[in-house]
Amino acid sequence: MIPDAPIVEIAELAGVDIPTNCTSGNCGTCLVRLISGEVNLPEELPPGLDEELVAAGGTLTCCIRPVGSCEIDLIPPL
Repeated sequence: MIPDAPIVEIAELAGVDIPTNCTSGNCGTCLVRLISGEVNLPEELPPGLDEELVAAGGTLTCCIRPVGSCEIDLIPPL
């Protein structure tokens, strides 16, 4: 794992393509479901993520960093 790297960068190195658009947490294009593991969520969630999505396991791969290993499920774009 790359220290302090967002999930999308780690996934790219593993050969997993996660769609992105803004790469700043605004659009929600890179939304995935966290199946296992833990991520560092900022105190103030980025505009593309809300409490409801977080409660359902949602996280944005462009700006959220994992704490150790995690498993994600890609969510098709809406």
